[in-house]
Amino acid sequence: MQTNICYRHRVVTDSDVAFIRQLVAEHPESSRRDLSKKLCVAWNWVQANGALRDMVCRGLMLKLHREALIELPPVRREMRNPLARRSAPALVSVEAAALQASLAEIRPLEFRQVRRTPQEALFNSLIEHHHYLGYTQPVGEHLKYLVFARGRPIACMALSSAPRHLGSRDRFIGWDKQARLKNIGLLAYNTRFLILPWVTVPHLASHILGRMARVLSADWQRLYGHPIYFVETFIDPARFRGTCYRAANWIYLGQTTGRGKDAPTHKPNRPIKQVLGYPLVKDFRRRLSEVLA
Repeated sequence: MQTNICYRHRVVTDSDVAFIRQLVAEHPESSRRDLSKKLCVAWNWVQANGALRDMVCRGLMLKLHREALIELPPVRREMRNPLARRSAPALVSVEAAALQASLAEIRPLEFRQVRRTPQEALFNSLIEHHHYLGYTQPVGEHLKYLVFARGRPIACMALSSAPRHLGSRDRFIGWDKQARLKNIGLLAYNTRFLILPWVTVPHLASHILGRMARVLSADWQRLYGHPIYFVETFIDPARFRGTCYRAANWIYLGQTTGRGKDAPTHKPNRPIKQVLGYPLVKDFRRRLSEVLA
């Protein structure tokens, strides 16, 4: 019987299954984790920055095991999921005296990308305690920015991997399914944007958005090994008008459907939001529509 399993956009064939069976048989002392790493190396299954796609590979092997297509060794120990029961970020004290000034008076601003730095805890704390959505741990590629003025933090911005399918965005870009699946990693999603509540500086938010657009792609390249060509965000019209995004020349793309990816029906089950986007390069459509071997 022919095997055709699609997992994370990779088609697994009978020969692939046979290869994994042989790999398991040749390394009877290896753990499931070790086997997944060996398979990543054998298949050259790596991220853009060269890191092994170990977790994705483990998921594939577990799926094949559960479908009785391969037999993995017994689980040696239960690994604690670092995202499960994660405690809220601890409060980090910062100066909270009112800052009322013009933009010219507090410039130049300092942008710090704090992902994988000691200041990441400060970012997490500020989002948890001052953003209406609080802090949730991102999954996948993401960056975190702190903005400083006069040596004190005044704003936070988080960006992560973009949703794989978003109708209004996909129509705006004009890419086909094949290009979208290949190039979705070249988009970023602005998940959090916070001006600290004691900061009152006219035009600050749109200025930060403009600055972020100039540094984001290079920072992403340094951390993950590939650029970003397009940024998007969602605006909840019940709470915000998105004025700062529009002032920074972000483009209105349409609305979400109000359905999550696992929604059982076609009826909205969550708030419908506006979708705004911002190209980081002039020829973003050409670059995002390319499908190269």
